[in-house]
Amino acid sequence: MAVLRVERAQPWLGTVVVIRAEVAAWHAEAALEEAFDAIAAVHREMSFHDGASALSGLNRAMAGESQAVGDALWRVLNASVLLARHSAGRFDPTVAGHLVDSGHLPRPAGRSPDPSANWRDIGLLPGRRVVLRRAVWIDLGGIAKGYAVDRAVAALRRHGVKAGVVNAGGDLRVFGEAPETIRVRDPRDPSLTHVLAQVRDGAAATSAGYFSRLDGRSALLDPVTGLCSDAGRSVTVCAPRAVWADALTKVVLADPHGALPLLRKLHASAAVMDAAGHVRLFR
Repeated sequence: MAVLRVERAQPWLGTVVVIRAEVAAWHAEAALEEAFDAIAAVHREMSFHDGASALSGLNRAMAGESQAVGDALWRVLNASVLLARHSAGRFDPTVAGHLVDSGHLPRPAGRSPDPSANWRDIGLLPGRRVVLRRAVWIDLGGIAKGYAVDRAVAALRRHGVKAGVVNAGGDLRVFGEAPETIRVRDPRDPSLTHVLAQVRDGAAATSAGYFSRLDGRSALLDPVTGLCSDAGRSVTVCAPRAVWADALTKVVLADPHGALPLLRKLHASAAVMDAAGHVRLFR
C-alpha cells in the first residue's frame, strides 16, 4: 500500500492551520478533508467575532436564561470552568469585556456584560444546558484553538493515519514516531526564532504579546489583577493534549509558580522565556 507524505494549509481560527500527515494514498484527501472539517466546525461554533456562532448566541442570552449548546461547545466550556477553578481564576473565559474595552476584540451586538461577573457565573446544567447567572461575554480564544487541533488529530486517526502534525499558528499536536522541533520567537526580536524543545506524541502551545499590542497593552490579561500578564515574556507549554497546552500558557503567564500544581495535574511542563531571552522551566 502506497503511503504519501502530504501537507495542506487552510485559514481558520484567525491563523493558518497546517496539517502534515503520512497517509495511505487511496484516502489521503478524505482524511485531510475530515480533519479540516473538524477545525472549521470549532471555528463556526466558538467564534467570538461571528455573530452567527453558537457562542455569540450564548453571549446574547439574558442573565438567568438557560440555553442548550452543542457537544463541542459544552466540552470546551466544561474544560474552561475546570481550568478556572483549579487556577484560582488565572484562566477566565469571561474576560472578553475587558478585551472589547481595550480594542482587542470587536464589540458584539446586544446587551453589555456585568463588569463584576466572572467565570463563576457560567452555570453548566444537565442536558448540555448553560445558564449565565450574570450577563457575561465569553471568549474561548484561549482554549478553542487547542481543542480544534485535538479534534483534527482524532479525525486523522479515524482514517488510520499513523503519524502527522496539526499546527494552528504555533498550537500544535504531534502523533507517531517522529518528533517535532518546537521553535519560539525571541521576545527582543520576534523575527528571530530559537529551538526550544522536541515533542513526540504530544502537544505544545506558545503565548506571547508580540503581535497583539494596542497602545502598549497586549491581549494577554491576568484576570485576577486586570493587568497585562506577558511582561515581555513568552510561555510555551507541552502537554498530552493541545487543549490543555493552549489554555495553560495563559495560566503560566499570569503566575508561573502558582501554575505548578495544575501543570503537574495535567502532566504538563512549561518554558518561560523572559525579555532578555533567558529560559526557565516549570514542571
